[in-house]
Amino acid sequence: MGLLALGTPLPWNEAKRYADHVRYHGITQFLHTWNRLKERQGDELLWGDEIEYMVVVLEDAAKSARLSLRQTEILDKLSRIVDNISSECPKSISVPTFHPEYGRYMLESTPGSPYTGSIPDILSVEANMRYRRNLARKHLKSNEVPLTLTSFPLLGIPGQFTEPYYDPVGAISSHSLFLPQEITNPHARFPTLTANIRQRRGSKVAINLPLFVDAKTPQPFVDPAIPWERDIYPEDSDAKNGAALADHIYLDAMGFGMGCCCLQLTFQACNIDEARRMYDALIPISPILLALTAASPVWRGYLADVDCRWNVIAGSVDDRTDEERGLKPLRNSRFRIPKSRYDSVSLYISNDWKNRPDYNDIYTPYDEAIFNRLKDNGVDSLLAKHISHLFIRDPLVVFTETIDQDDKSSTDHFENIQSTNWQTIRFKPPPANSPIGWRVEFRSMEVQMTDFENAAFAVFVVLLTRAILSFHLNFYIPISKVDENMARAQLRGASALGKFYFRKNVHTQGNSGPSSGSASPVNGNGSHPVKEKKLRNCFPAPPHPENGINHEPVESEYEEMSMKEIMTGKGTNFPGLLGLVSEYLDTLDIPTDELRKINAYLDFIRLRSTGQLQTPASWIRDFVRSHPDYKQDSVVSQAINYDLLVAVDEIERGVRSAPSLLPKKYRGGHADQGSIGI
Repeated sequence: MGLLALGTPLPWNEAKRYADHVRYHGITQFLHTWNRLKERQGDELLWGDEIEYMVVVLEDAAKSARLSLRQTEILDKLSRIVDNISSECPKSISVPTFHPEYGRYMLESTPGSPYTGSIPDILSVEANMRYRRNLARKHLKSNEVPLTLTSFPLLGIPGQFTEPYYDPVGAISSHSLFLPQEITNPHARFPTLTANIRQRRGSKVAINLPLFVDAKTPQPFVDPAIPWERDIYPEDSDAKNGAALADHIYLDAMGFGMGCCCLQLTFQACNIDEARRMYDALIPISPILLALTAASPVWRGYLADVDCRWNVIAGSVDDRTDEERGLKPLRNSRFRIPKSRYDSVSLYISNDWKNRPDYNDIYTPYDEAIFNRLKDNGVDSLLAKHISHLFIRDPLVVFTETIDQDDKSSTDHFENIQSTNWQTIRFKPPPANSPIGWRVEFRSMEVQMTDFENAAFAVFVVLLTRAILSFHLNFYIPISKVDENMARAQLRGASALGKFYFRKNVHTQGNSGPSSGSASPVNGNGSHPVKEKKLRNCFPAPPHPENGINHEPVESEYEEMSMKEIMTGKGTNFPGLLGLVSEYLDTLDIPTDELRKINAYLDFIRLRSTGQLQTPASWIRDFVRSHPDYKQDSVVSQAINYDLLVAVDEIERGVRSAPSLLPKKYRGGHADQGSIGI
């Protein structure tokens, strides 16, 4: 989660004095990268995943499940044994790495080395994920389990939900009514980030999720868990004055959002232009996969009427002032800013001719001076606007020791702002002093309960990126429609019941694409690529039609589709995302056994998208509502939570079946290394 520099962080009243300094030198650092690497070519497909776990203590006798706050101790133990486990790793798996995250109960894991584009590498993903989980489990206490659960259902309830217990009174950084200071990673960056967001905003964050109203839920619902009598911080009166809404679940701290777990994927592109094409193409995909991976229907011990974390995490780091949010006229702030700094993408950035100006159709403030400076130094208008839009934000954490940097050898000032614009897709320039190239990070998905599910979505997305570039696919719809899809994706049952805007014909004009009779993609020179077992690294930019373009009105290019139609196809012109991936696989020479394994993942995603298998959110909601202790009042008790998390752990390990959630052949964590979990 961003830079974990060692040093002395400045409180907001001091850090804000350096905001222009960080912005100026951040742009200088970007320009050094741009000038040095804008022509870089030929990087191979390398990619990786990030999986976040929460460590949960299961107390069988008390039927309680609590968050273990031993992150520092656990990570220290894992880091000390890295040298010893090298000999234990299967030959196909590099020694993984574990990292701290915002919550003191969280672990993040990444592969020890990036995956390549080879099919065997792609098929090693699940085994790699399972090895990482088992390695973490091996070094936990006997009653601790590493769960890939998006949100902890009882985070912030009255009483004890952490081990050990801490009183929320004294939450100096967040001023939360519900979360103690000790739930936050103790590294200086995290409490400073929390405090500076609150101080810059002028009040603590306020998030209200609509409550799922069941048969016996009190109406109107006024949260009895809010400690109305508390009067320690100025914001303590916020709940009384309207921050907490009736019939909603009130959340008031960064920890509710940044304490969530997710699945993220990062892809290295062949060059900067390919990275920009991939970035744009994945923007409309992000809400679709958010809905398809929905996994968080319980918050602060209540069933919510939403299925996803996105609005929670966006609200949890919303540092905009009242003026920036449009609540007051602009006087002290420079911009009205429509979105939180954790939100959906606001601009397409590719210079590809398919990117019509009509698609960037929402108000996107940007720093004109930074834009002009980038333009004057040779950066094109689209990329200059993207960077200058990110740089309307202030740096939130400034360390005294890193105020002055060598802009030719460091990108820390650039990353200070770049890495705290947490958007659905992130365009990532190469790091300083590194062989790494131009990359794209896919960030919208919720983490799934099992390594099988997480691997399936990782494999699907990497294959989709290859299909996008190989077939020159066109997924452009107006950004405003992507934003509307993001809102729809979070609604209860969105994957099974919802409709989303999607492009009707995704094939590039002038290239009929494989769906119109060609079994393989066409390169820019009109030739067909040689079939190969390894996913290809580079794809030429699509040729511009020689006879010009007869554009249809933008409104005629897209329509509302169900998840089933988006994923499996609609009509004769759109084969669906799964169909496009299958057509791409047809262009490769893949042995039958390996193709069978890939298809097992794709079949699972197909079953999820058609509603034959539930999303984790729907499964969790059904589990709660069918529990014998549930009183049809929207409340998730300690006993229900314990049974739920035990079930999640047992399902992942393959000792409990969940036929409505997973394929019937799912074998879980007992699958052999190197094989898929079914």
